Amino acid sequence: MTLDLIEIKPKLNIKKVVLISIILILIISLISTSIFFIIFNYNKKLSLVESKILDKNKAVHELYFSDNVKQEKLLNEITHIYSSDYKRVFLTFDDGPSKSVTIPILDILRQNNIKATFFVLGSNAERYPEIVKRAYQEGHYIANHGFTHVYGNIYSSAQAVIDEYNRTETAIKNAIGDQTYNSRLFRFPGGSIGGKYNDIKTEAINLLNQNNIAHLDWNALTADAAGLSNVDDMINYAESTIGNKNSVVILMHDTGTKKETYELLPELIKRLQEKGYAFENIYDLLK
Repeated sequence: MTLDLIEIKPKLNIKKVVLISIILILIISLISTSIFFIIFNYNKKLSLVESKILDKNKAVHELYFSDNVKQEKLLNEITHIYSSDYKRVFLTFDDGPSKSVTIPILDILRQNNIKATFFVLGSNAERYPEIVKRAYQEGHYIANHGFTHVYGNIYSSAQAVIDEYNRTETAIKNAIGDQTYNSRLFRFPGGSIGGKYNDIKTEAINLLNQNNIAHLDWNALTADAAGLSNVDDMINYAESTIGNKNSVVILMHDTGTKKETYELLPELIKRLQEKGYAFENIYDLLK
């Protein structure tokens, strides 16, 4: 005689299952709510910080642009920027922004609490407006480097220089979300002096001056756009061009191919600090 095996199934305690389910749902809801409020408060604090920076920068610009005397002051300060009774350095970056280089540069500058000046290309400002906005919100000065950087276009006439300047100003305004912003500071692609387009540049400078728009070159550089690619060589080259100058405007580039620029930046900052330089940007000239 065989006995049939009877499968004994455990009885489910429905009330206990329901209770556990409710507890789990409450725990998940509590965690989700906590995460939401943490993110909300973080973003709120971040927005307040950004607002303070924006308000500070906007106030400077509004004061400056509402007063012809202030506009003329910038022209005068830029004209004499290479003279100073104390050691100061202006870190300037051309041709950006780019994701691969500008963002690491901004990270390094923030870590060192240094404000720089970015001469942006209008075409890149349109491509990466969020990077331009971040730079502005973090207290860097956003200046103008023309729209195309194609010499045959921008230097086809003096008016073409002004047209590219205006087009880039529009791109900057749109990127930072402030239609009242005016950089009133231009850097000529390739510099303002010399070359086959020198006569057009001279004529363009007169037009810029008539509209209280300053232009700025440089008196030191890392040669990141002149063939050097070794970081140590670039730093040494920068130091050789800085020499014993009191007021230094360093030319660097933040296009997507110039990763050496952000790689050398921490060491360059360290050496400049050791030499006793104060880091400034164009806002400091408007004080």
